[in-house]
Amino acid sequence: MNCLCSGRDALVVMPTGGGKSVCFQIPALIRPGVAVVISPLIALMEDQVTALVQNGVRAACLNSSLPAEEISRVEQCLLNAELDLLYIAPERLLTPYSLNLFSRIQLALFAIDEAHCVSQWGHDFRRDYLQLSILKDRFRAVPRVALTATANQATRDEIASRLELVDPEIFVSGFDRPNIRYRVSRKENAKKRLLDFMNLVHPGESGIIYCLSRKRVEAIATWLRQSDINAYPYHAGLSADTRRQNQKRFIMNEGVVMVATVAFGMGIDKPNVRFVVHLDPPRSIEAYYQETGRAGRDGLPADAWMFLGLQDVFRLRQMIEGSESVNARKRVEHEKLNHLLEFCDATGCRRTVLLNYFEENHIHPCGNCDNCMDPPETWDATEESRMALSCVYRTGQRFGVSHVVDVLMGKTSDRMRSLGHDRLSTWGIGKQLSQIEWRSLFRQLVLRGMLEIGYDQFGALRLVRASRPLLKGECRLIVRKEKKTAEKRRLKYNELEFNGDEQLLWNRLRDERARIAREQAIPPYMIFHDSTLQQMVAHKPRSRAEMAVLSGVGERKLVRYGNRFIKIVQVFADSTGQNGSLK
Repeated sequence: MNCLCSGRDALVVMPTGGGKSVCFQIPALIRPGVAVVISPLIALMEDQVTALVQNGVRAACLNSSLPAEEISRVEQCLLNAELDLLYIAPERLLTPYSLNLFSRIQLALFAIDEAHCVSQWGHDFRRDYLQLSILKDRFRAVPRVALTATANQATRDEIASRLELVDPEIFVSGFDRPNIRYRVSRKENAKKRLLDFMNLVHPGESGIIYCLSRKRVEAIATWLRQSDINAYPYHAGLSADTRRQNQKRFIMNEGVVMVATVAFGMGIDKPNVRFVVHLDPPRSIEAYYQETGRAGRDGLPADAWMFLGLQDVFRLRQMIEGSESVNARKRVEHEKLNHLLEFCDATGCRRTVLLNYFEENHIHPCGNCDNCMDPPETWDATEESRMALSCVYRTGQRFGVSHVVDVLMGKTSDRMRSLGHDRLSTWGIGKQLSQIEWRSLFRQLVLRGMLEIGYDQFGALRLVRASRPLLKGECRLIVRKEKKTAEKRRLKYNELEFNGDEQLLWNRLRDERARIAREQAIPPYMIFHDSTLQQMVAHKPRSRAEMAVLSGVGERKLVRYGNRFIKIVQVFADSTGQNGSLK
């Protein structure tokens, strides 16, 4: 903030929910003029403007969804110096009309949000971001700040270079989101396990479920609704009106689950998303971090759960090779996928793998991922792996996992006999492992780069250079034992358990928040976050002075809403004899 207030350029990397917006919003109020915030999505800018207005800040946005008279009103407010912040999309900012408009007013700063969109090698490239360097030439005296949650050193360098930031001060506050619990599972029985997870761990709570294809999004959303889960689909194949309606349902209501492709998510500021599930894996750790970062923005416990199967690896490799990208881009995409697979195959702390990828040295186990909480058992699979690789070779490297496993387990069939695979030296040598154990081993061999799946051979397994040392007995291989787990743990709110009476108060406060939100047609979290209601339950404020010291209760919200919530607490305290604990 001091850097911007002094008129210097800056580059800010903070985790999702870490306070990036405050870094430019406060300087915008301190410096003379209006701050222009460049944002890639209409939903994002509208959400932030609504939240700012709730806090008494003079804010507005300009985008294509506004009627002409509203655009004229906002532009007149700009010319009359009646705004502190203006949100605008890059393509609109770059028009000659907008640039001329901004040349006629006093500007406090430019904030370039989601700045990773400038990276052509990144996961969320936006071509219009490449032209934002024009701001340096047109508005030389106006400081600029680029902000993102996802940028390693190479991406940070690229952002600063492409935006032509002038000697920027770089702030990297870290990538860790300690309240998020990371978990990766094999894909067997994924739907049943997902349903148990939502019913037992997160009943009635909001979440996002990511799928790779539009067809799968529709199928999962339909299945969830049939299972009494309030779920809606979101993907680029839906009409703009349907997408808008479904996103509004998710933002405005409690307990809504969005099933989506990667078309959904950027700019979603809903703080009480309690889980993000990847039924299909993303293509990079950057994408995974960005998508899971939409959970637990309020700082309360949240889950990030990814399912992964061999077929997923095949499909992702196939998508990369089948794209129209140049070979250099394809190599980068394959390398990014390799890093994601390393994260999935880790037997140690997952947070360590994740943070080390972003060059944040993390050596101590986090205690809040599946591997830390329930360390996997491992076993020496050297000989079995050699059997597996040998069988792939002797069957001609032309078959997928299912057939190779059948050969190893000595299963007979007409096809097996016609191929002559029942006469191979590897036929029946693997009866000591179950089918599930063999499939798990093949999955781990693929994840570790000791086998590859031929996208051009309908998923056939193939040996690679890294197979050789293992086949020759020059190295050993230790892999994880797969085990079944039940999803029966209920998350606590920051380790605070409500007793029966407090649960009643919690429900009453949430109901009141929902009533106010409906009155104003805004999302409930814009009234108070869950974490603020939690403090009301814990401390039971019975006066404005006691309410004012709670985090998330500013002066304006105290005036607008304080009495309504204090009354609920007073009635509760009088009826139960429970008083607050504020000092």
